[in-house]
Amino acid sequence: MNRSYIALALVAASLSPAAAQEDVAAFYKDKQIRLIVGSGAGSGYDIGARLLARYLQKFIPGNPVFVIQNQPGAASVTMTNSVYNVAAKDGTVMGAAINGMPTAPLLEPDGVRFDPTKLNWIGSVNREVQTTYVWHTSPVLKLSELYDKELIVGATTPGTTQVDFPVVARAILGLKYKVISGYEGTAQIHKAMEMGEVHGVGSTAYASLRALSGKLVDEGKIKVIAQWGFKKHPDLPGVPAILEEAKNDADRQALSLLVARLEYGRPFFFPPGVPANRVEAVRKAFDDIMKDPEFVAEALKLNLEVDPMTGAEVADLVKKVNATPPEVVQRVRAALQQR
Repeated sequence: MNRSYIALALVAASLSPAAAQEDVAAFYKDKQIRLIVGSGAGSGYDIGARLLARYLQKFIPGNPVFVIQNQPGAASVTMTNSVYNVAAKDGTVMGAAINGMPTAPLLEPDGVRFDPTKLNWIGSVNREVQTTYVWHTSPVLKLSELYDKELIVGATTPGTTQVDFPVVARAILGLKYKVISGYEGTAQIHKAMEMGEVHGVGSTAYASLRALSGKLVDEGKIKVIAQWGFKKHPDLPGVPAILEEAKNDADRQALSLLVARLEYGRPFFFPPGVPANRVEAVRKAFDDIMKDPEFVAEALKLNLEVDPMTGAEVADLVKKVNATPPEVVQRVRAALQQR
């Protein structure tokens, strides 16, 4: 290979990132990105997605306008099926899923028409700690009482942590959760809780609880009795963790399959087939937003915690979770069938 050819190749390589950035900006100029949120309007996921969209509009080259659409149903499976199979594959459609979506093919395969390992993951805003919480008049006010007394908890749909976590804990640990599903979103469950239709919620992100009803928590009207996660939330050092209730390694493995989804608490993605330079540009915009003081301050005002994962980290975790040993998956599936 002659020297002039090598020199030209080096020049081309040095210019390619800038050229790619220019291409992305040219593509997104005067375009819209539809951000489809797989949960109800007013939910914690929805609040966070709308906040992020405002900043993505500023940080993505070309400054595309974001249009938010809500498509709740089947724990974000309905939305993901649509984005994966029907939506444009050019970077103009993005999904915002609840954290149970990546494990749906393992645990709730009926109706799933996507492979989470093939999605272009943009990133996740936080690693979540979820909580079981109750209204102050509930018959159960401590986790230890849940072994003997029934706790009626409201939920949206199967596949969400609101359904799956208490159902599996009931089957594996013997905790007496009774799940009433069918509510549109967490805000509606909170209304039902205050009216006495249900006693509380089996598992919802602590950040969502603070965002929706922080004042009621501070006043003692809502009590957190248990937490779900690989580590305790700093606000809840004295609240027992569900994983600590595991009686043996087999129980802990099964519970950990569910809890792993909390590590990618609020994930965003493009469908397969989006050009790589657009995926990387949006990933960079996401990462830059997570370090932006203005974004972090606004998130804190909304009681939204920022503890992000990059798109590459989410993709790696999704692959690891989807490689869970079949016997562990089958045990959790069997537990979920008892709801």
